[in-house]
Amino acid sequence: MRLTLFNQGRLGLVDGDFLIDVTEQLAGPGPHSASGALHRHIESTALHGAATVDLTGALRVPLSGAALEAPLPLPGKIVGAPVNYLDHKAEMEYTTSVAELGVFLKANSSVIGPGQDVRLPYTDKRTDQEGELGVVIGRTASHVTSADALDHVFGYTCVLDISVRSGEDRSTRKSFDTFTPLGPWVVTADEVPDPDALDLRCDVSGTTRQRTSTADLIFGVRELIAYTSSVMTLHPGDVIATGTPAGVGPLAHGDRIVLEIERVGRLEVGVDGSRAVPYGERPGHRAHGRDSRAAR
Repeated sequence: MRLTLFNQGRLGLVDGDFLIDVTEQLAGPGPHSASGALHRHIESTALHGAATVDLTGALRVPLSGAALEAPLPLPGKIVGAPVNYLDHKAEMEYTTSVAELGVFLKANSSVIGPGQDVRLPYTDKRTDQEGELGVVIGRTASHVTSADALDHVFGYTCVLDISVRSGEDRSTRKSFDTFTPLGPWVVTADEVPDPDALDLRCDVSGTTRQRTSTADLIFGVRELIAYTSSVMTLHPGDVIATGTPAGVGPLAHGDRIVLEIERVGRLEVGVDGSRAVPYGERPGHRAHGRDSRAAR
């Protein structure tokens, strides 16, 4: 199944060119929390197993006319895998990879959905696109083995890990509002037999910047789940961004980013730099070694 949110939080099952409204069947009666109806369904599935879906008489909405939203607008946590492709390690001249760096966390408030805009924060600091396969956890995972890792996956989605190239920690540079476009839906795990054998392509304004296969991941999906779950317990609805290949590059106002992943989907967002400010004007900046606040 392909599941997403649409039209102000309704849960839809993608059926060809249509969305079938399965909100009450899969998520139960509302209102739903800020995490959304799909998140509620994932948690329910973890507790009670998969629900039987009767589509007789269900509302069908043309996909072309639906307002798609991020399928998981507020995940419990977003885990990132830094430097998880050797070609990206080479292009950025890193001396370490995910094997030495471990994982990092992104703010869940950074999520946006398809058709929305990434907002550039600074006029004079490069902000890059990073196209990645996203793994959605379906069952609580703590110290799971690589062999058992995929049993804890609900599904997969497209993730853009937007990143400012400045001096702060990754969790800051990658957590600005709008810096985690996600969607357009979550494809359930049964439709992706091997997540470590998917073609990935990311274009910016019509130019292909990134092209790879997830077969080239340093930590494959199984190993990444096993490692991450040895550090932190993963809960239903958590998202792991598996890392980006070579080809990251600067974004500019008016750009369109398109990420396509085999068997998963196509995510498109815009770029808005109209509210960007100079890096030196960010809150808390200390000019010339002195506190920017007025002297007392």
